[in-house]
Amino acid sequence: MTVAPHSAGEVVSPDTCTHLTGHDHVASLTAALRDVTGHVDTLDRWGRLLADVLCGERRGRLMAAGNGGSAAQAQHLTAELVGRYRADRPPFSAICLTAETSSLTAIANDYPADELFARQVEAHGRAGDVVVLLSTSGRSPNAVTAARRARECGMTVLAMTGPAPNPLAAEADEAVCIDSPWTATVQECHLVALHLLCAAFDEAVLTEPARVPATRLGVAR
Repeated sequence: MTVAPHSAGEVVSPDTCTHLTGHDHVASLTAALRDVTGHVDTLDRWGRLLADVLCGERRGRLMAAGNGGSAAQAQHLTAELVGRYRADRPPFSAICLTAETSSLTAIANDYPADELFARQVEAHGRAGDVVVLLSTSGRSPNAVTAARRARECGMTVLAMTGPAPNPLAAEADEAVCIDSPWTATVQECHLVALHLLCAAFDEAVLTEPARVPATRLGVAR
């Protein structure tokens, strides 16, 4: 059966089709990126918060987690802080909770599934640390439980989710919620948001007077 093409710029809904064509995908992403623009000030503030925590006297820590594609993006974030985003600078403490496979399998084997990230948050985190949790639905039980545990332990929880309202956004101190019905579009916007967060962090760390010395050890990539 031939399906009529959607008009340019029209964002189709999962309620009316099961997949996106190339043009549909671009239209969905273009619309969602306009939504990201409204979160730039929030992401700038998050970058400054991270700089305050990671450069502070107690040298705090960032932890990040998510499931599936969001797990990869959590690891992307921590890599940018332990390595670098753009400018050469010292490394900072950032742990991706989805990458510690022995801990993940041990927790999954011995405890309820909801404890997958929460137990790691409780183990590695200290009051004042920051936890970034990503969930395209905002309904992942292990992310919601981790947010709740982190706040009980005195940590700041920042969430990136799909459309609000959702349970993870409700548990977080603050959330960036992408208003798109398509998981792929939400994930793509989360990646842009993570880069904006990293750029704001670098600016807060390195803009004069710099909180840390710039280095010349990085390799261009």
